[in-house]
Amino acid sequence: MKELLKQYAAYNVWASHRIMDIILALPQEKQQAEVVSSFPTLYKTVLHMLDAESIWWQRMKLQERIVVPSENFTGTMQELVSTLLHQAKQWEEWVSITPESSFDHVFQYYNRKKEHFKMPLYQMLHHVFNHGTYHRGQLVTMLRQLGVEKLPSTDFHTWVMGTKR
Repeated sequence: MKELLKQYAAYNVWASHRIMDIILALPQEKQQAEVVSSFPTLYKTVLHMLDAESIWWQRMKLQERIVVPSENFTGTMQELVSTLLHQAKQWEEWVSITPESSFDHVFQYYNRKKEHFKMPLYQMLHHVFNHGTYHRGQLVTMLRQLGVEKLPSTDFHTWVMGTKR
């Protein structure tokens, strides 16, 4: 299981870099332009991705008070992307040094509605990485709506084939 989680964590970093490079190359007007999606702009979608990765990180680290980045973040897209990529790298490093037996550990947390849940770490990690994939797909669709035609593949398969060269 650890090997697969290490791959997902590395893939998450790689795929996020690829799509964020495209977003950062856009003028600020396009980064903030409203398009039809779950979140109205590229910026707000990336901010949601940061919220999710950060909240799960804090839950895993058993922080008593969860800090939600979007509640106070006012930085540029460059600062937002840097923070998201830093968080993704933290996941990758943590998975790499964590013993295999730890991934079965069941941790508990409270969601924003104060509802209590329990789940094994490996399921939480799978959720975190899958969540990133879902929203990167939305970013691709949003970029196409904004007129971006040349987009890199961020498929897991593409990452796997690139790592075997």
